Amino acid sequence: MNLGLAIILIIAALLIGLIGGFYGARAYMKKYFQENPPINQDMIVAMMSQMGQKPSAKKVNQVMNMMKHQQKN
Repeated sequence: MNLGLAIILIIAALLIGLIGGFYGARAYMKKYFQENPPINQDMIVAMMSQMGQKPSAKKVNQVMNMMKHQQKN
């Protein structure tokens, strides 16, 4: 009976750890994305303006495509 109880406790601890880890990681990622939002077009326009460039729609789209391409690699 001790072996069966030990197996059940190990499985229960594993399940609790997996569920706790999932929700912990989920909460961490939500907090991270609230503090550090992904780059959007408005941010690119602001960066280009700060660097002294005139942000045209074509340039902004080129930068967005470069960012998307680099995230895949």
